[in-house]
Amino acid sequence: MSSTAVSSPSRLRLPRWAAPAGVAVLFVVAYLVFRGTATLPHDKEAPQFLAVTDLREWIDDHRNDNPLFLYFLNYIRLFVGWLYGLFQSVLYALGWPGITGVMGALAWLAGGWRIGLAAVAGVSAFGLLGLWQSSVDTLALVAVSVLLSLAIGIPLGVWAGLSGRVRRVITPVLDVMQIMPTFAYLAPLALFFHIGAPAGAIATMIYSIPPAIRITALAISEVSPTAVEASSSLGATRRQTLFKVHLPLARSTMALAVNQTIMMALSMVVIANLISAPGLGGDIIRGLSRAQVGIMLPAGVAIVIMAVLLDRTMMAIAHRGPHAGLRKVDLAAAGVLAVAGVALIPVLPRTWPDSLTVNFVAEVNDAVRWAETSWYGVTTLIKDLTTSILLNPLETLLTSAPWWLVALAVLAVAWRVSGVRPALTALVCLLAIALLGVWEHTMQTLSTVVVAVFVTLVAGLLLGVAAARSPRYSAVQRPILDAAQTMPAFVYLLPALALFETTRFTAIFASVIYAVPPVVRLVEDGIKGVPATVVEAATSAGSTSGQLLWKVQLPMARRAILLAANQGIVMTLAMVVVGGLVGAGALGYDVVVGFSQRPDFGMGFVAGIATVLLGVMLDRITQGADRRPSPRKRKST
Repeated sequence: MSSTAVSSPSRLRLPRWAAPAGVAVLFVVAYLVFRGTATLPHDKEAPQFLAVTDLREWIDDHRNDNPLFLYFLNYIRLFVGWLYGLFQSVLYALGWPGITGVMGALAWLAGGWRIGLAAVAGVSAFGLLGLWQSSVDTLALVAVSVLLSLAIGIPLGVWAGLSGRVRRVITPVLDVMQIMPTFAYLAPLALFFHIGAPAGAIATMIYSIPPAIRITALAISEVSPTAVEASSSLGATRRQTLFKVHLPLARSTMALAVNQTIMMALSMVVIANLISAPGLGGDIIRGLSRAQVGIMLPAGVAIVIMAVLLDRTMMAIAHRGPHAGLRKVDLAAAGVLAVAGVALIPVLPRTWPDSLTVNFVAEVNDAVRWAETSWYGVTTLIKDLTTSILLNPLETLLTSAPWWLVALAVLAVAWRVSGVRPALTALVCLLAIALLGVWEHTMQTLSTVVVAVFVTLVAGLLLGVAAARSPRYSAVQRPILDAAQTMPAFVYLLPALALFETTRFTAIFASVIYAVPPVVRLVEDGIKGVPATVVEAATSAGSTSGQLLWKVQLPMARRAILLAANQGIVMTLAMVVVGGLVGAGALGYDVVVGFSQRPDFGMGFVAGIATVLLGVMLDRITQGADRRPSPRKRKST
């Protein structure tokens, strides 16, 4: 009888899914009852939009008499402009023979003859594509941005690596900076630094600083405490310990910080063309505005070549040991290459000869038209099915639901998945979006992001699991992922625009191929990180391959998969906003219109802020999920 009394409560206990299911039913009923009310439609003439536009007009009128601009911001702009002009003048003075020789020599010294010759071929390709001047302008802009980013980021990273307090203060700021889509940097910088090369360089610098700080801090903090203690015990001062122990031992990791800063800068300089920054971005933006892949493709190829060359050079430096010397043969060959390039400056023209360029704009446009007509049925079917089955229903649901019901739903999901603090952060972000007056367009953007993230995670899980379980497949896939992660974001718009024209689905497709590589890597590493003893125990217990995956590997790789979801959301959001240039609409379109049409600047500025808030909301939910214990662990405790 006592055993019955003890066991009866367990029979009455509700299943774990009962409470979430009941809450979901309540939300469905509330939606059906209140659908179409409190929807906060978009108003292009909202007072807050007009107020920001008026603020820009006032700033433009008082840029040369307000003390903040006259004695501070204008000097920053002038200094950055002078630095850009200096780099540009040096590169123009070298001309194509000098740049080719010097770049080839530096690459040879960094990674040997293969990278050296690849650099010579890559720099020559800029001229062959007919983009020599644009490529030089982009190189100058990247050089200025990276120099400023490292000059600020490395000291801050060293400080954060040495001080836990500084690291705790600076980490939330870096989180927000990395969540912010690239577009969000442009509006405030155009407001305070006007437009042109200086504003573009400052925007690129701010965007590329976070990895310089983060990786440097990580490198310094991971220096062996034993080496630091040994240095202190020998009487070294803190300054001597920093320069003799910390920095030399962190050298290879800090080289990765430089590499990532360069990659981020290359990704941003294209978008910076929206505020009139010079370089290859102008060709890509012009091709997007005309929906002509033939104009975009040469510039996209040039950016990819530039990114690959700089990436390989910096990776070679990172992999070279701190005490690795240079062979005399390499020194001699690099010297000959550099001297030959400089010696040819007065002999050959400094700009690439037009007779040596290759123009294939018409051929590419013809190929795109052929693809559109030949694959029209397949691409249209994929686009229409995704739009009608996923995108349209979700957008209708979010835009027709009352704002307070959406806010409660986000609060409930965030609370369930991540806990109280992330849930309150998500709620505050959503309420701020409502107050900004861009609720409807935010819901449209959110629907696009959700669909893109869903497709990204499905593809990433499938490819990541396949790579983790097949070393041969992983070896084939890894170089493709390396190349995909090297490419700047704008390059992904090329195949999307060629296959699907300018539609919302174009932005989704570009977002998926942009965000899938890091998701695949994280899933693969997470599954490979499952202890071999656990896998062997499950196999010896008779688990099939499917049971091993679903019962052991995926649950134990939960943290990596949640991190993959977080990165997928952040990267997808950034790319969906960029997709405003290819028909994505909503917040991305508002931002683009705000830059291109002066009366709509306020709407674009507010849309950029709303995009940041949306990114913070989604990021905090998934980051919190990574820190919460599993339900089984909570139950056991």
